[in-house]
Amino acid sequence: MSPTVDLTNDGDIAVLTIDSPPVNALSADVRDGLAAGFAAAIADPLVRAIVLICAGRTFIAGADISEFGKPPRGASLHQVQLDMEASPKPIVAAIHGTALGGGLEVALACHYRVAVPSAKLGLPEVKLGLLPGAGGTQRLPRLVGVEQALKMVTSGVPIGGKAALSFGLVDELAPEGELLATAKAFAGRSGLALIQVRDRNEKVEAAHANAVTLFADFRKANARAMRGFEAPEANIKCIEAAVNLPFADGLAFEREQFMHLMNGLQSKAQRYAFFAERMANKIDGLPADAKPLPVESVGIIGAGTMGGGIAMNFLNAGLPVTIVETKQEALDRGVATIRKNYENTAAKGRMTAADVEARMALLTPTLSLEDLGQADMIIEAVFENMDIKKEVFGKLDRIAKPGAILASNTSYLNVDEIAASTSRPESVIGLHFFSPANVMRLLEVVRGARTDVQVLATAMATAKRIGKVAAVSGVCHGFIGNRMLSLRQQQAQALLLEGALPEQVDRVLYDFGFPMGPFQMSDLAGLDIGWSADTSKGATIRDRLCEAGLRGQKNGHGFYDYDAQRNRVPSPVAEKIIFDFAAEKGIQRRDIDDTEILERCLYPMINEGALILAEGMAQRASDIDIVWIYGYGWPVYRGGPMFWADHQGLAKVAAGLTRYGFEVAPLLAKLAAEGGSFTGQV
Repeated sequence: MSPTVDLTNDGDIAVLTIDSPPVNALSADVRDGLAAGFAAAIADPLVRAIVLICAGRTFIAGADISEFGKPPRGASLHQVQLDMEASPKPIVAAIHGTALGGGLEVALACHYRVAVPSAKLGLPEVKLGLLPGAGGTQRLPRLVGVEQALKMVTSGVPIGGKAALSFGLVDELAPEGELLATAKAFAGRSGLALIQVRDRNEKVEAAHANAVTLFADFRKANARAMRGFEAPEANIKCIEAAVNLPFADGLAFEREQFMHLMNGLQSKAQRYAFFAERMANKIDGLPADAKPLPVESVGIIGAGTMGGGIAMNFLNAGLPVTIVETKQEALDRGVATIRKNYENTAAKGRMTAADVEARMALLTPTLSLEDLGQADMIIEAVFENMDIKKEVFGKLDRIAKPGAILASNTSYLNVDEIAASTSRPESVIGLHFFSPANVMRLLEVVRGARTDVQVLATAMATAKRIGKVAAVSGVCHGFIGNRMLSLRQQQAQALLLEGALPEQVDRVLYDFGFPMGPFQMSDLAGLDIGWSADTSKGATIRDRLCEAGLRGQKNGHGFYDYDAQRNRVPSPVAEKIIFDFAAEKGIQRRDIDDTEILERCLYPMINEGALILAEGMAQRASDIDIVWIYGYGWPVYRGGPMFWADHQGLAKVAAGLTRYGFEVAPLLAKLAAEGGSFTGQV
């Protein structure tokens, strides 16, 4: 039929096979092949029914998103679906691997669906700021019901074969390895009716009676998760259309909503982030054939919050971990915390008690560094002090086996200086996990001046193995993320003195899309982290707050006061400290509007990002954006700070920086003058 679609007959059953590696995406060639294949099978008088199946490891895994934004070519998916539905011969989709997005929408246009239990079926378009644009929002609720359809289209999370059968999304499960035979037997049944999903209205009609309440309750229950995003609400509206409108009208409404999202900035940002995440793995100076070293055992030094969280990543991946502490009490506390975290997950039904025990069985606690002698990778997670870290690495140099990777979890310090305390700097690398390390997806991989390419390749491969998104940074104070964060923090503190209040700054950044603002975050982390009463000089607002006994959430008093449920209200004590400190400094407080707060918190970060790029500390602007999306809660629908700056207009950003008294980074000034951009996405 085409280079990607093959048609064969097995008796009176036609088998249409898509073979378009790696994931059988719905490219123009595939769509053309489907159109020709179905037409030929329908026209063949010897054919009684048609099976649609895919070669390789998966069913159609989605649209070919490389075609997005380009002139259309090839057969339209909508027309292919109409031809399928109108077929006078039943079409059975045979599903293995993943049937996602457009792939599931093709299956929904078939008369029947057979799947193996391991198959995953879903509509993940919401993760790209979109909705299913080929009838998915109209057909899915007709099979699985309105509530399940709402969950699937707004989360983008697929369901397994067994769940798909229970919800009515598939009609039969095939034993693993017997999919084609089962699908052909199903298609060969006598009297198989031509059931079009579009005509199955029972489940959408059943939702009519309480539709208003059902949709209102769903919106309310998911308001926090969907905050700021346009696509989830558009998906909900389309499911509402499936309930309230005839199929054809619902389809037209879905198309209208799809095009609105496709042409909007949020989807552009989310699609950019999708590709940026993949681009971050392409590293200058790292040969494509650089073979990662084997990592089958891991040592972690430090069983505190960070060390324990790091350990959980490896335990979850099935890797044995030896964790070291200096005192038995700290070691016991760390191990107990790991167990408690797993037990809490099990209590929520996300793992079994056996899973908990299997992970804990992989953990070896010890007080002896010598026990790390055979570890393939050792990660240091001790106090953020250069002397301490150099002492630890000096000991590891004597203990670790040849070829072991020695990694530091430092968040600021010079990895090259740490490496110099060993006789093998080529084996040293920075692996900056973010807290809580078992939850946050970012791993900042810090490449030292002498880090071996094989060690770097191993770090990237290990990140993928433990489910992290890795971005490479060069060696500089704070690397990519914290270096930029420090600029935001400085401005947030300055804004307090000049006239803003903590709750105003926090609200502006929360409304922008961050999970929380800087002062709420400070309270959560603890105001006294890194603070000492013995050395405090009252030189900052934080010093004054700590000297007054304010510690943040841990004692109920910080920039905010907290009740037992951690509900917060602005602290009058903190406010007085801020006012008094400003008066001491001779600062005349003034009204500061939200625009100034946002620009002063974000523009200096972008300026620093430009310096980071110019210095080669980040390879590309999109790597910076990935760091901020996955490590600091930058809203993905705004694409990251560098993408956002491009769409603000770099000339506007540069002018704002000048207005607020900053020296504009040369790269930013150059791009602004040329009408250029950091990301090439404007």
